[in-house]
Amino acid sequence: MLRVLLFVALIPGPAIQASEPFDSSRAWEHLRQMVAMGPRPSSSAALRQTRAYIVKQLGEFGLTAHEQPFTALTPAGAIEMVNLRASLPGRRHDRILISGHYDTKLIRDSVFVGANDGASSAAILIELARVLKNRPREFTWEFVWFDGEEAICFDWSECRAPDGSPDNTYGSRYYVQAARAASEVARIRAMILLDMVGARNLRARRDTGFSAPWLVDLIWSKAHVMGHGSTFVDSEYPVGGDDHQPFAEAGIPAVDIIDLADFPQWHNMVCCDDLNHVSARSLRIVGDVVVASLPDIEKHLMAR
Repeated sequence: MLRVLLFVALIPGPAIQASEPFDSSRAWEHLRQMVAMGPRPSSSAALRQTRAYIVKQLGEFGLTAHEQPFTALTPAGAIEMVNLRASLPGRRHDRILISGHYDTKLIRDSVFVGANDGASSAAILIELARVLKNRPREFTWEFVWFDGEEAICFDWSECRAPDGSPDNTYGSRYYVQAARAASEVARIRAMILLDMVGARNLRARRDTGFSAPWLVDLIWSKAHVMGHGSTFVDSEYPVGGDDHQPFAEAGIPAVDIIDLADFPQWHNMVCCDDLNHVSARSLRIVGDVVVASLPDIEKHLMAR
């Protein structure tokens, strides 16, 4: 009997998958691959290639991406666009969105490859999905790659869509519209937006435009505890016209992690939102802070 008990004790149990750390080299490689595809404006062949790349990468660690196609009425006419969505189910169906955009600015007189805007957000989301896949979670975590964040006209105020709507944030506005139609807005408990998070000397300021103060406080406090106060700085900068705005206007707490004030290459027709102006270190810092903040965000939401 003793021998049997010993034999049973030696039978290995089911393997427990350990949570993996954010791997900046993986995120950097995703960013590099997207930049190599060239300019990626909405409806372009390069953006379709980017979408296929994201789908393939997610599939390699067991996640299925779902397309959310829509037709955007733009100053250049009707353009077919596609948001991408992938979910990690939690104990609750209510969800927290972790999002960014994967298209680039349409600049006709320049080869604008958008290493920071928006390969950095598209790349970091892939790595975050891999890292968070085996983490415990109360809410469903949904990753969203928005199409159409960028405008058709060079300046957002230069023109408007035929229906009078802004010439930007097409994908996020459609997402909220579809959520309203499906009576799902109340199920979206928070929205985290990552945009332009790869700059070499990243300085993400506290958004006072459309970001919920409690989300900003929570994330920036976590970053400071982790020693990243020089990246998540305590100065304020109002941000409007980004993908968090439609969610905030729908009553959904949102936060925009972005360095818009300190990146002169932003939408620069001369030079150069390229690999020379982004770094894997910045991706790692943002990734680590988001991963560390999610449990506290869940606790806050459960206490409300």
